[in-house]
Amino acid sequence: MKNIISKKTLRDFWETVGNEDSEQALKSWYQEAQQADWKSPNDIKAQYKNASVVGNNRVVFNICGNKYRLIVKINYTSSWVFIRFVGTHKEYDKIDATKI
Repeated sequence: MKNIISKKTLRDFWETVGNEDSEQALKSWYQEAQQADWKSPNDIKAQYKNASVVGNNRVVFNICGNKYRLIVKINYTSSWVFIRFVGTHKEYDKIDATKI
């Protein structure tokens, strides 16, 4: 998935006071996602057993042992990954992952 929009969202999150511990995990996810060749949700689940496919082409990744959540929208045909949300578990509980 060569096209990931946008790393700035991840950077803004890990640079926020209190979220600095997410930096290495988010950087690792980003690098792995860039190298990935996800053609379907099954490909993601094969790589990330704890990822949740929630519908509407959204996938939720657990970051830092589920302290944080990352939601992406994926266009498998075009190999685009759109970062839709990154936040704490508490913030995640307030949103609808299928619509964000």
